[in-house]
Amino acid sequence: MKNLTLLIVVTLIIFSDAYTQEQNSLAQTPPMGWNSWNLFEGDVSEDLLKEIADALVETGMKEAGYQYIIIDDIWQDGRDNRNNIIPDPEKFPNGIKALADYIHSKGLKLGIYSTAAQLTCAGYTASYGFEEQDAKTFAEWGIDYLKYDYCNAPGDMQTAMERYKTMGDALFDIKFPTRFHI
Repeated sequence: MKNLTLLIVVTLIIFSDAYTQEQNSLAQTPPMGWNSWNLFEGDVSEDLLKEIADALVETGMKEAGYQYIIIDDIWQDGRDNRNNIIPDPEKFPNGIKALADYIHSKGLKLGIYSTAAQLTCAGYTASYGFEEQDAKTFAEWGIDYLKYDYCNAPGDMQTAMERYKTMGDALFDIKFPTRFHI
């Protein structure tokens, strides 16, 4: 546990540029938390993230203001027959909602990763063309934070702004308090 604690402390990051739907403005303070990519890249699982949540609480990091656990890229397993984005069932056998419930029970918040393209940076299913559907899915799961990347997308600024706005609008329209990190 000491090694895991040390690794968590080393990989903690401060999230910025966050949007909060509740206030329709920038976050009042920088959201602080832990992102899976920095240490594990795509080698994440439900059990690992529960351990991280436990460690954030036990080490006092939660009390210091670290409240987010972000699942970065490579959590996805495509889309189901209704085009809902789905988690990898081997990594998340109980689903993301069960993980969110566990993390929330610790007084922490759960974030997830997607991108404004058809594929993520690592080549997995992303949200472009499914923004409203994915926003609803993330809300149903209890996701508190969306890290929204721009890999595998057109390079022009106008398209980027349009795609970010589309997801931002989708998150706003569902009336679920999600921080939007671009």
